[in-house]
Amino acid sequence: MAIKKQYLKNKPACRVTFQIHKKMEDDIRNIHVVGEFNNWDKCATPMKNHKNGFFSVSLDLDLNQRYQFRYFIDDMIWQNDQDADAFVYCPFGNCDNSVVIT
Repeated sequence: MAIKKQYLKNKPACRVTFQIHKKMEDDIRNIHVVGEFNNWDKCATPMKNHKNGFFSVSLDLDLNQRYQFRYFIDDMIWQNDQDADAFVYCPFGNCDNSVVIT
């Protein structure tokens, strides 16, 4: 997993690329990134499945913000990003959420 940030010069935003590498033994069909930036909508932000074995999506997020998020894999598995900037406790499901800071 990886999070890449590019601060945009033409507007006050940060382009955040969320990326997950699919292992050869994994039979993952789809991944969505779900978080505060899309009102926790499980279908709003699908990640593209690339031929090189990666899923990714880029979002332009407002600067100086903290966004909680998680990955939703194959419409049933929730997963955090080990490369997140921080983690915060989530009372729903008794788990942590990943955090990206722009």
